[in-house]
Amino acid sequence: MNSIVDNLSSINERIANAAERSRRTPDSIKLVAVTKGRSVPEIQAVLAAGATDIGENRVQEARQKYTPVNAFIDASGAASSDKTYRWHLVGHLQRNKVKTALEMFSLIHSVDSLRLLAEIARRSEERSQQTDVLIQVNTTREESKYGLAADDLLQFIEDAQAYPAARIVGLMTMGQLTPSPDANRPAFALLRSLAEKIEIQKFPRVTMQYLSMGMTNDFEVAVQEGANLVRIGRAIFEFSKE
Repeated sequence: MNSIVDNLSSINERIANAAERSRRTPDSIKLVAVTKGRSVPEIQAVLAAGATDIGENRVQEARQKYTPVNAFIDASGAASSDKTYRWHLVGHLQRNKVKTALEMFSLIHSVDSLRLLAEIARRSEERSQQTDVLIQVNTTREESKYGLAADDLLQFIEDAQAYPAARIVGLMTMGQLTPSPDANRPAFALLRSLAEKIEIQKFPRVTMQYLSMGMTNDFEVAVQEGANLVRIGRAIFEFSKE
């Protein structure tokens, strides 16, 4: 799995170049290694190569990996270093999986309904905690995608004030599957614009700390448009089984 090291190095270099083109510092952008369908040894290899943030799409799959991966972190001594390791839920979350999700994930990227937000808040209160969430916005207007319509976002944020245990810390979106990364630039620019509008409103307990956008095919464009969380899977693991 030596190619994982090479792939991560290449991705980080591309992130740094994209950041510099947009007059940002590379260390302001966090890479979330998406490990859907990947084995525990592959995840361990990614962590050993320097990754600190793990992204999973499904709660049940993450549950199978969570304990052995965390045991690897503890055994390697990484947990006692200056690094902070986090699990991210980047896929759609069903309300009946919220309780289990809160046992593992530090950040939920995919809140797309008030009912889901309310359930996260309720379960968080049971655990005497606040849970950081991102609101998913369908900036491409594709019917096949989850997410709020851009026009509904401000009202959603207002309604979310009733659920303070689910702490909104940013927005997430997905671009189109297209051979041209630049085709997603308008969608990413829209998310940044929405975040700016929310910041102007100064909603209590709401921050726009994170913009989660950009995947293997388009993360450089996303960084140029303001992403500070990029969700990358395939580009990390390509050719990792030699």
